[in-house]
Amino acid sequence: MRAASFTEYGPADVLRVADLPDPLPGPDGVVVRVRAAGVNPVDAKIRAGYLDGAFPAAFPIVTGWDVAGVVEAVGPAVSVYAVGDEVLGYVRKDHVQHGTVAELVRADVRHLAPKPAGVSFEDAGALPLAGLTALQALDAAGVAGGDTVLVHAASGGVGAFAVQLAAARGARVIGTAGESNHDFVRELGAEPVTYGDGLADRVRALAPDGVDAAIDLVGGDALDVSFEVVGDASRVASVTDAASVLERGGAYVFVRPDSAQIAELAAMVADGRLRVTVSRTFGLDEVADAHRHSESGHVRGKVVVVP
Repeated sequence: MRAASFTEYGPADVLRVADLPDPLPGPDGVVVRVRAAGVNPVDAKIRAGYLDGAFPAAFPIVTGWDVAGVVEAVGPAVSVYAVGDEVLGYVRKDHVQHGTVAELVRADVRHLAPKPAGVSFEDAGALPLAGLTALQALDAAGVAGGDTVLVHAASGGVGAFAVQLAAARGARVIGTAGESNHDFVRELGAEPVTYGDGLADRVRALAPDGVDAAIDLVGGDALDVSFEVVGDASRVASVTDAASVLERGGAYVFVRPDSAQIAELAAMVADGRLRVTVSRTFGLDEVADAHRHSESGHVRGKVVVVP
């Protein structure tokens, strides 16, 4: 199979499309013919070596954790999927090596959910990691109907899902974004506020009665503002700087695979309750450009590779 891989840590230039052995399903897994694979910020961090030591790793490393595609082979213990089934999944394993930006990928059934017929492969491939992160962060912050929630980076891949999922729970959402993305954030269901100096004051102007919870997807000043405007520190959920978040009483979120939650998110996309925004698609041979685009910091929604 052809796969986007790297044999050393570094910038996007280390990515190469190489011929690697086809995967086998194993007893509890399936082999998926990849139709779309989402690109996430964590992919660049892994490629650059920032997670070296956090996960066991072996080169060559195939990049990517998101997948949507068609089951091509099933293991002998698998009864929930058959050849030809369309699936999506978050194929994050306990080691880094066999990623999803490839023609074929092996996945345990716990990583996958059925893809609804009305959801495109591109939307399905963009959904799992970012959608699960948003959902699990909202759960960690205890977001429910009647809450006022601050979502940082509301126009980004995770933020756009967090806004919509919080609004679907009946929460009022305030979302940080650059001015060029304010209309987009409004469409998602949030009241936009410009990030940067003075953010806490701008949030308080919108919510003089206080903010109940915050979802931090940025770190740094955004994390500081979250603890400043939320009365109960335990209701600040962040995907950045675990030590700092936990020291201050917040909840740190490192997204975990959950097939039931993936199915829930996919069903919401299928019936129109959740919108997937794909910023741009790239071919397999353009994977380095896909990483550069993702790393630009100005992506609205998600980036997808279509092998």
